[in-house]
Amino acid sequence: MIKFGPSGNSESFYARGYSHTEQSAAFVREMGLDCFEYSFGRGVRMSEAKAASIGDAFRAQDVEISVHAPYYINFANPAEESAQNSCNYVLESARALRAMGGRRCVFHPAAQGKMAREEAVLLTERRLHALCALIYDNGLQDLYFCPETMGKTAQIGTLEEVVRFCKIDPVFLPAVDFGHLNAREQGSLRGEEDYLRRLGYMIDELGFERVKNFHVHFSKIQYGPKGEVRHLTFADTLYGPEFAPLAAALCKLGLEPYIVSESAGTQVEDALDMKRTYEAARARLG
Repeated sequence: MIKFGPSGNSESFYARGYSHTEQSAAFVREMGLDCFEYSFGRGVRMSEAKAASIGDAFRAQDVEISVHAPYYINFANPAEESAQNSCNYVLESARALRAMGGRRCVFHPAAQGKMAREEAVLLTERRLHALCALIYDNGLQDLYFCPETMGKTAQIGTLEEVVRFCKIDPVFLPAVDFGHLNAREQGSLRGEEDYLRRLGYMIDELGFERVKNFHVHFSKIQYGPKGEVRHLTFADTLYGPEFAPLAAALCKLGLEPYIVSESAGTQVEDALDMKRTYEAARARLG
């Protein structure tokens, strides 16, 4: 079933006097949400005991947990040692994820650097083949590893590139950040047809069953000539994208993704707004 939740803890979480991730589980459930994404953005610094404690709290509330691997992963780094470090960051994130009882590990694919675009994409693809082998060698193939669409034009992570990477093996599941796509494409997501075209492309390339429960990040994002500048909240009226057209497209296609709000501080409230918008769209379709 489709799930909605925040990336990390919102300002309202701390305003309630909460401070520990274990408390996030009850807070998210109390808000009427179904999932939560824990970020290892600056590195995987968590003991197995802490991961197990977090997992127990989320299982008790029936809230699904995912993780985001460190932000500085770059599978197109020319240095093989750096690429191996990126593999290790993903594997460390996945081991913590398993201890938490989750199944989805999101990661940034790469940065283009000084290479030609296709050269960087090919190098990223080759490194992801190597990562895939390590995933199986470490017995982690029951998890999903989600390369994310990226918001800056200098980053590897167009929708087409992410789909290409997911063709490597079924352990890879697309993480589509629609705010990132809208930012790197200068406001391209304006209506339902824009979403239907991209979702239809994914289904054509990967098959309905692979795409049905794909991973979604959603927020409004300010952008400039080179793409993403900063995350905003749903209160912003200048930048998009809007969620309602995506909700209608998901209902029409019968897709049930895991949807994470990455709004700046209001991620719980905006996740709930998306859930209500989706439920209204589904009710209209009967």
